[in-house]
Amino acid sequence: MELMEIGKRAKEVSHLLNKMGTAQKNNGLLKAAQALLDGEKEILEANSQDIKKAQENGMSQGLIDRLALNEKRIAAMAEGLTQIAGLEDPIGEVVSMKRRPNGLEIGKKRVPLGVIGIIYEARPNVTADAFGLCFKTGNAVILKGGSDALQSNIAIVSCIRKGLKEAGAPEDAILLITDTSRETTKQLMKMNQYVDVLIPRGGAGLIRTVVENSTVPVIETGTGNCHIFVDESADLDMALNIIFNAKTQRIGVCNACESLVVHRNIAETFLPKLEERLSEKQVEIRSDEAGRAIVPEFVPAAEEDWGKEYLDYILSLKIVDSLDEAISHINRYNTGHSEAIITRSYENAQRFLNEIDAAAVYVNASTRFTDGFEFGFGAEIGISTQKLHARGPMGLLELTSTKYIIYGNGQIRE
Repeated sequence: MELMEIGKRAKEVSHLLNKMGTAQKNNGLLKAAQALLDGEKEILEANSQDIKKAQENGMSQGLIDRLALNEKRIAAMAEGLTQIAGLEDPIGEVVSMKRRPNGLEIGKKRVPLGVIGIIYEARPNVTADAFGLCFKTGNAVILKGGSDALQSNIAIVSCIRKGLKEAGAPEDAILLITDTSRETTKQLMKMNQYVDVLIPRGGAGLIRTVVENSTVPVIETGTGNCHIFVDESADLDMALNIIFNAKTQRIGVCNACESLVVHRNIAETFLPKLEERLSEKQVEIRSDEAGRAIVPEFVPAAEEDWGKEYLDYILSLKIVDSLDEAISHINRYNTGHSEAIITRSYENAQRFLNEIDAAAVYVNASTRFTDGFEFGFGAEIGISTQKLHARGPMGLLELTSTKYIIYGNGQIRE
């Protein structure tokens, strides 16, 4: 199917979706969830083709982890759709209503955005998450996945469309662009007549390309150089457990910890324990001179390490003398995603929450929780690191707009 035909069909179906009731949308989501479970074998076979190709092309371990599907991850995709079906439908909500002196009743009503285009890389689970959130909010979605996950995406979309058909819902609520060329991607960025908003999900290069070249409005989802600051009052065992989880549970995700900041007053006690714990996963620690003076086995850090998203078993380490220095370092090098402090000090925790400039800021918890599923949204369309319209995990509300509704009884303006 040609791109312009996809755009036309998406625009047409968006008007149908706008009129669908909550019960019909929820039924479509539940049927799509079941179709994913029923199609598990086909999805895994398609995914194995993508993984084999990725390995042959020398894809990194972190990116292969993003690409890989298994029974658990397919079940999680289906569960995400089921959860979305159970969430309150925001469409049609009247968020305000005021009476003017002239008798006019002026209100705001929540409505779909229309057609949402999503450009993403080797994350096939995004296909199901994006569909679920867009469908619940009455938006049509055009998906442009990367070539690395093409077969997986085709299989997932096929299952979802089968579920929609069984539910009596329009299959074109989800449309996949199978041409993975850069020219097609650039053409999608210019389709203002059909697409209302573009959301890029992927590495810094992809996001920068979309932001710089799109004439369609863009909601920017950012890369994740996520920091954990171990304060001088921290519970060190808690800090070790949180860092181990945030760094090693999944290395190829944007909410994994990539940078560690440690207060000098505890560094001599803490760093040998850190080195021992992270060696369980062979994590390479790239440290400044102060850290290497305590643990000589650490690798020397370069300036570029402070701002790098590794997506690998690598962690940068910076020693600081104060909370002020920690906050300054994090705000300079972070990507606006997720930052955490480990501390027993309420005052330091509050300062960190107030002064760190990021979409999600944690006290005594892993950055890995920055996720639509974990935040109770059922799924997410992405983690927005910008400040206009949406910030943080983007759930249902972030995929809506509002329009004014005005009730009168014959008023005219003089």
